[in-house]
Parts: sequence; structure tokens; C-alpha cells
Amino acid sequence: MLSTLYAVLFYVATILLVTGLAVKIRQYARTPAPLKIPTTPAPTTRSGVFWRMFREVVFFESLFKSNKWIWLFGYMFHGAMLLVLLRHLRYFTQPVWWWVELIQPFGIYASFAMALGLLGLWARRFLVERIRYISNPSDHLMLALLLGIVLSGMNMKFLTPTDIISVKVFFLGLLRFQINELPDTPALLVHLGLVATLMIIFPISKLLHAPGVFFSPTRNQVDNPREKRHLAPWAAELEK
Repeated sequence: MLSTLYAVLFYVATILLVTGLAVKIRQYARTPAPLKIPTTPAPTTRSGVFWRMFREVVFFESLFKSNKWIWLFGYMFHGAMLLVLLRHLRYFTQPVWWWVELIQPFGIYASFAMALGLLGLWARRFLVERIRYISNPSDHLMLALLLGIVLSGMNMKFLTPTDIISVKVFFLGLLRFQINELPDTPALLVHLGLVATLMIIFPISKLLHAPGVFFSPTRNQVDNPREKRHLAPWAAELEK
């Protein structure tokens, strides 16, 4: 019964995550950008925009220029999270890809950096006055949820180990629409429950900055207002 409950939970969470992201990305793509507003200094060619977006997504360039210590905690969290997520691919693949096996030790200890990064980002919402002023309960709850996922995962690894073979069998079964037995370890159930919660609320949370950055006109526009008139599609229709 417990396995069926969690299987249904993850099916529902996956549907809501994928559908919600698709709806939001479609909304972002269809939202008019009537103004030419790239943040200067901005590239004047499409290839320049590509490399600017690359630096923004991979290195958090604008955050690095604006605040070094927030960049440090933010980059620490996101980089460690990437390693941890890639490490978890071993639960969804059989045989496990060689590079996933290679990063297993790094992914384990990346959880410490992930927790430290989250604590630093959370601390700024209390210690920095202007950030504290604009923070609302949802900001704190989101950070608490992420930290809960990290700490519950670390608890399973270092304090109360669970049967990871059975966990893998359970998730491989879900990929084949089969429900296999899930270990009833409390730490595992808490961890999976928090992960499913994050999947459900992700499409309606501020975490949508992940896909949203690609649709930001301050980043994805070419700085060529003198060479070419910027005209949104809906405005072009009005001029006909």
C-alpha cells in the first residue's frame, strides 16, 4: 500500500512538473517584448548574445559582477546540486553509465557544499536589510524545503542507511509502469516526500528563474537599436 501511494505520488508530481513547465515556457515565449532593453554593455550580434547567455547560465556572470559573496554561495549551491542530481541518475539507469559511476564520490560530498550554499543564501535574507525587506514567507519556505531535501538525503547516506538496491528497483519499475516494493525507512519516505513536493510546486515557484533566464529581454536581445528597429509581432500587426 505504501509503495502504491508513493508510486501514484511520483506519477502525479511528474505530470504536474512537466505540464506546468511546458505551460510556463509557452507563456514566456508568447509574452511580447515591445521594448529594446538589453542590459549594457550588451553584444551587438546574435553570436555575442549566445556567448553572453552561456556565461550567464554557466558562470552567473551578472551576479558575480554585482555581489561576490552571494555569487559564491549561489554558485556553490547550484554547482553542487548539479553533481548531486547527476549522481542520482544511477537510480534510473541499468546498467549505470560509466561517467555516472565516475562522479559518485564527488556527488556524495557535494551535498555538504549544497547545504552550505543554501545556508548562506538563507542567511542573506536575514542579515541583508534590503533583502530582508523584500523577502516573504514563500522565500523562506522554499529554502527550507530545499535544505530539508539535502539534509534528509545526507541523513540516509551517513546516519541511517537504506536499501538503495530496492530504491533503484522501485524507480526502474515506475519507468516501466510497474509498482515494486519501496523500503519503509522513515528517512527515505521523508526524503522522497519532500522531493515530490518540490516537483509539484516547482512550476509555480520562483525557481522558474531556471528556464526564465532564457526569455529575459535584458539578456537575450541584440544591442542594435540604431541599426534595426525593434518591433514586437503584435505591434507589427497594428501597423498593417
